[in-house]
Amino acid sequence: MRIISGKLKSRRLSAPKNLPVRPTTDMAKESLFNILNNTYYFDAISVIDLFSGTGNISYEFASRGTKKIYSVDGHAGCIRYINTTAKELDLDITTFKSDVYKFLEKTPLKADVIFADPPYDFEEEQFLKIVNLVFDREILNEGGVLIVEHSKHTDLTTHEKHIYDKRYGGNVFSFFENISKEQ
Repeated sequence: MRIISGKLKSRRLSAPKNLPVRPTTDMAKESLFNILNNTYYFDAISVIDLFSGTGNISYEFASRGTKKIYSVDGHAGCIRYINTTAKELDLDITTFKSDVYKFLEKTPLKADVIFADPPYDFEEEQFLKIVNLVFDREILNEGGVLIVEHSKHTDLTTHEKHIYDKRYGGNVFSFFENISKEQ
């Protein structure tokens, strides 16, 4: 995996083979960040990276200047790797070793961008539970976006907060927006 842009542009990272991860491909990640770049100033937002795995998405935000990044994963090895890599690269990433659902049920944090990359074999209800918790618990700031990565076999378009999908090969990013009813 490599960091696409920012102060660590082109930096390659190698995660240990024993981590249970499926990092977002460089092509899909570059496309995702091109979309986000047209909407946000990276140095002015906060980010929660759910099912963060190797930290691939967190490093990309940090490289582009995001200061408030929270990475959540239930696997101790993933959290260890993110902490070690963030320290080596001098990136300010706060990690939480937690089941993502429990984290969402209890966190006092709020963010402008929430990225979730759960296992592709999740049932549709498991994906939607993430979306519902984010909105029911008001974790996403007004005007913010929740992005859920999933396979092309999962359809999240029926959720009321869904705004669009972007497809890259077998990967899909579903976007959900927090817009007040007055707008």
